[in-house]
Amino acid sequence: MKKKFNPRIKARIRKNKQVLNKKIDNFFGWIKGAKLVELKECNVEEDPVRPELDNKFRTGFGRKIYGVEYQGAIHAVMCFAYTNEIPKSVDELEKLSTDAFLQSAMRDQKGGQIAIAYTVWSKKKGGGKLIVNEVFKEIKKSNHLNRLVTLSPLTEMAKNFHERNGAKLVQINETTQNFEYKVT
Repeated sequence: MKKKFNPRIKARIRKNKQVLNKKIDNFFGWIKGAKLVELKECNVEEDPVRPELDNKFRTGFGRKIYGVEYQGAIHAVMCFAYTNEIPKSVDELEKLSTDAFLQSAMRDQKGGQIAIAYTVWSKKKGGGKLIVNEVFKEIKKSNHLNRLVTLSPLTEMAKNFHERNGAKLVQINETTQNFEYKVT
């Protein structure tokens, strides 16, 4: 009886493993077909980090919105400002990105040298990490950006997210914290 029982158990384990692998592939399969796109606006009510910032702010001087698109739907969003210094607050972010934008208008039409990610969210599992990686690739390709820094809230969730994705803490401010992703 033992010889007949073992092959059945082994077969069942193999089949369950195949089913599980297929489900995981389907779960994360959307990531393979997703692409990074620049957005003119986003639904700010979906933003769990800074819903108080409107689309006018997000697309103002030296600021952009990027999304991860898959099959016509946006599954993750990240908002950026381009500066020449690391901001410690949203007000400072606005001033520094406007200043960098105006300076670049006089020179080479390229924004600041530091990309500041000030909000990120995902509607689908794996989207947050995907958008960080995709934006990271774009910054590496850029010839004027040399740093990727965050302006994150003082939360454990933000800290864990950025550290899990390879960022290092730069500074802790009164209401925010800055993490830096190594670009080189």
